[in-house]
Amino acid sequence: MKLRTKIDQILGKTLVLIMSLMVINVLWQVFSRFFLGEPSSFTDELARYLMIWIGILGAAYVAGKNKHVAIDFFPKRLSTNMQAKLLFAVRIIVILFCLFAMVIGGFRLVYITHILDQYSPALQIPLAWVYMCIPISGLLIIYYKITDILYRN
Repeated sequence: MKLRTKIDQILGKTLVLIMSLMVINVLWQVFSRFFLGEPSSFTDELARYLMIWIGILGAAYVAGKNKHVAIDFFPKRLSTNMQAKLLFAVRIIVILFCLFAMVIGGFRLVYITHILDQYSPALQIPLAWVYMCIPISGLLIIYYKITDILYRN
C-alpha cells in the first residue's frame, strides 16, 4: 500500500501542476487579448490539451480514491454478501474496460498518431504526447482496481 500512497501523491501533485499551468495559460490569454491587444496564438490549444490531461488523469485519481460518481440506491438494498459480490463484479468490469478501451485502444491511438507524424497546429508538439494520457490513466485505474480487489475487500 506504500506504492499506492506514493502514486496518489505523485498523481495529485501532477494534477495540481497541470491545473496551475492551465490557470497561468488562460490568464496570459486574457492579458494578451485585452491589455496588449494581440491574443496569444498558442494559449487556446495549450488550454485544450491541459484540460484533456486534467480530465483523464483526474479520472484515474478519483478512481484511486474511490470517490467517483456512483448510484448506490440499489446496492444499499442488497445484503452485505451481495454488495461485496456486486462491488467485485464492478471492479472487474472497470478493469476490462480500462484494459481494452484505454490501454490497448489508447496505445493504438498513440501509435497511429506517432506513425502518421501528426503535430498540433499551434504548438507543433506530437499529438502522440497529448494522447499518451489515455493509456497512462488506464494503467493507473487498473492498478487501483486490482489493489482494491486484493487489499480492500
